Amino acid sequence: MRLSLALPSIPLAALFALTAHAAGPASYGKPLPAGTATPISQAIGDFDAHAGKPARFSGRITQVCQAKGCWMVLEDDGRSARVMFGDHAFAIPKDSTGQAEVHGVLSRKALTPAQAKHLEEDGKGLPVASEEYRILADGVLLQGAGS
Repeated sequence: MRLSLALPSIPLAALFALTAHAAGPASYGKPLPAGTATPISQAIGDFDAHAGKPARFSGRITQVCQAKGCWMVLEDDGRSARVMFGDHAFAIPKDSTGQAEVHGVLSRKALTPAQAKHLEEDGKGLPVASEEYRILADGVLLQGAGS
């Protein structure tokens, strides 16, 4: 006896549309306001001009909180900032990768040893400096892969 499995016929165009949607942008939190994003390396390089006021920032995702997806690290040209999502107002998928834009406020934060250890544990054990740049974000736009 031979079993046959009937699979639905999916038009090729529909298959491409599903694939494109899966790799397309994904938004979390509030929608980002119009405007151009500043690469995080430039924002840190001219910290005083960019700190303390809401703005759009961009970079490549290098880490995501593996406990809840409640923070990520953006990097550009060797400089990075940890992006915190409000007061845990939203989270992103823990396997997020690729480019991202965020809207939030850039600051510099000194960490206690306990805070650094906690972040290290939630971020795959990668070392955390005692001082870091931070963005308190109210919205995130993930571009493509892993979003």
